[in-house]
Amino acid sequence: MRVYEIRVLRIIFGPKRDEVTRKWRKLHNVELSDPNSSSDIVRAIKLRRMRWVEHVARMGREERCIQGFDGET
Repeated sequence: MRVYEIRVLRIIFGPKRDEVTRKWRKLHNVELSDPNSSSDIVRAIKLRRMRWVEHVARMGREERCIQGFDGET
């Protein structure tokens, strides 16, 4: 069960940019199992939602986000 939890947390938080090398890396298990990470999860999800809302707001009237199965919107 712990393996699944770590995998889900990695998907939620995504990669992290290393301060020293300036390269992207996976988060370590210690970073993911931090007891204070529950508030970080909520913040990460809210930030993703806000990015999506900003994206949709910037789209023009002619552009569509989702098309139906038959090609109509």
